[in-house]
Amino acid sequence: MWLNIKVLGEDGKWSNVDSRVAMKLHTVINAEGDLAARTDPQWMAALERHGFTLDDDGEVAQLAGAVRPFSRRSAQIERNRARLVAVWTAEHDGARPSIRVLTQIDRRAWAMSRPNKPAHLDEQSWEATVRDELEVIDPALTRDRSPIAHTATPTDALDLDLLSDAAVVDADARSTRSGGRFSSFDLRAGAIRALSRSGVIAPRDTLTATIDEISERAHRKSVRLAGGADIPGHVKAYMATETMRLKIRLSGRLDALASPGRSLLPTELGRAAASIEDIDTLDASQLAAAGAIAGRGGLVAVTGPAGAGKTTMLRVAYAGLAGQRRRMLVVAPTRKAASVASREVGAAASSLHALLADHGYRWHTDSAGAQVWARLSRGEADPTTGVVYDGPARFVLRRGDRIVVDEAGMVDLQTAAALVDLALEHGVGVAMVGDPNQALPVGHAGAMASAVRYATASVELDTVHRFSDPEYAALTLRVRNPRDRDDALQVAGELLEHGHVQRVASAEEARDAMVAAYFDWHARSKRVALVAGTNDEADAINDAIQQRRVNDGELDPTTLALGMGEQHILVGDIVQTRRNDPRTGVENRAQWVVRNIWDASIDLASVGDSGEIRRVSREYALDHLQLAYASTVHGIQGETTDAAVVGPDVDAAGLYVGLTRGRHQNVAVTIARTDQDAIGNIGATMMRGTTELTIQDAMRAADAELRRAARARSLEASTPWVTPNSSASRGGLSL
Repeated sequence: MWLNIKVLGEDGKWSNVDSRVAMKLHTVINAEGDLAARTDPQWMAALERHGFTLDDDGEVAQLAGAVRPFSRRSAQIERNRARLVAVWTAEHDGARPSIRVLTQIDRRAWAMSRPNKPAHLDEQSWEATVRDELEVIDPALTRDRSPIAHTATPTDALDLDLLSDAAVVDADARSTRSGGRFSSFDLRAGAIRALSRSGVIAPRDTLTATIDEISERAHRKSVRLAGGADIPGHVKAYMATETMRLKIRLSGRLDALASPGRSLLPTELGRAAASIEDIDTLDASQLAAAGAIAGRGGLVAVTGPAGAGKTTMLRVAYAGLAGQRRRMLVVAPTRKAASVASREVGAAASSLHALLADHGYRWHTDSAGAQVWARLSRGEADPTTGVVYDGPARFVLRRGDRIVVDEAGMVDLQTAAALVDLALEHGVGVAMVGDPNQALPVGHAGAMASAVRYATASVELDTVHRFSDPEYAALTLRVRNPRDRDDALQVAGELLEHGHVQRVASAEEARDAMVAAYFDWHARSKRVALVAGTNDEADAINDAIQQRRVNDGELDPTTLALGMGEQHILVGDIVQTRRNDPRTGVENRAQWVVRNIWDASIDLASVGDSGEIRRVSREYALDHLQLAYASTVHGIQGETTDAAVVGPDVDAAGLYVGLTRGRHQNVAVTIARTDQDAIGNIGATMMRGTTELTIQDAMRAADAELRRAARARSLEASTPWVTPNSSASRGGLSL
């Protein structure tokens, strides 16, 4: 699509539209695509004639089963491929084919049973070829189907209130990275998407009034965060009423949880935890945190930078609670983090969601499409499984127990609210332990910040223990929270001066630098964390490292499995599992080395413990296994390695997390022509993406965005329009 950013005014002169504002229309444009795919009369009539229907995702339901077989390589293709690899190897004196050669072999193997589309297309023969392939997958697909009468929903029968609720839910779901704020553009896109799922079939020009009405009602169900009579459509100045209520309710429940209670003094903690030697190694802030967790305060908050010795502190707190005959349960947002905590602290541990599920909480989707927690009562059947719920079985809570939430900065508001309700019900204390400056939750953030505000005892860990260089340890504290822009630039300058910044000329050079860093540390048998700004960049780095390992003879490309996105997975690759699987014992975000690849399964060995072996199916691998030489910030959060390299285009959390993974060396790569440019880039990254954790933060951010828009309008009004020399079709914005 080509979006022109020049408009013809009433006076006959051309003017540029603000391209930054135009880009924010993309959500509306995408929504219009959804609307066309579900409501266009001609398209729906064609489906109806041929006996097809659409599923909930807008895909053709009857073809869903053919998608994977059609796109994947079949067993026959795999046999073709193995034969071609053997021939190539014999012709090249036993050499190993590169990834590029293997890709060419894949195409040939596929073409043996599915010819490539010819350069000079004969539509009829090509249609016959495709139909033949579909018939192999499912003979019913190519048979004539009886027409299906679609029952369209009349526009006058629509529940506009429900559709407006769905519009707000849609906008709210896309607002998690802006503190829950969204714009009129976002609400209109939500209205369009809600209407597209309503069952209406009608020409587009007849739906505008309905969309307007849904959008207007959605505005009335949203809270306005900024003043002023006229708010431009792109300014994120609204918040879902339910999100604001959730923030207010969570604050009240945290306040109720924060019952008075004294922390243990160091001497008391020493007596209670007399059996553990770690207590002698704790600094003052760690002692205070352990004493607070082992104390009687209803709500404890422990924040601190990466490498502050949180695990050692928790071991002492656990021993202190055990000495009082009280129990500690460590929970974390992911099962991987919970397993690490259980292994290193010694306490019982679980994912936070597993704890809530054991006490009857279930995620469900309400009528407007919102994901919310609901709770089963004893004797009530689970609506998904049909199993009658009979109360908690794994995590029975007793008054006086302490639930420690590790990586609490990644807990979303809804989950935090459910946990606090559970704690109040059973009379147990909660300790939120985390760092809001690191990776944020997938949902709405702010739970950790609210816990700090209302806690009976709030402790900030102030000493970094992870790094071999104490001066660098002190510098990471300033990277974590620069005072202002000048301070950020000063910190960036010190990072550069001490060798923690690598300047490159292009994105390609940045990628090469990260690949080189991997092999530098790999040659020393050390682990290095490579932190990329996007999944696509991580994939590119992963592919480059894998290719070089093949070229160096470290990996054998002749035996492979297919991972997510049909990545080639080879024996010896570093991979990451992306979904918990209780049957095989693998966890989301856990890292592994591929040990063996069999006909139906793959053996994985833990990166941290080579004796920990898991076996997953090829089906699991195709959907949930990916290369993991490099990853984004969420993939590396919680890891400690020998070294770390952070690529360009990360945000402030990504930069900080990346620069605090390595014990011995941490480097940020930036694209800059001069050292001064490099300092500017790193400094700007530190200040980028200030997290809006509270309602007050959101209101201030909305007001600041509105003021920026007002200044831009003032500048436009004071600048005369100039007729461009070029035609209006030039200067467009490609989306």
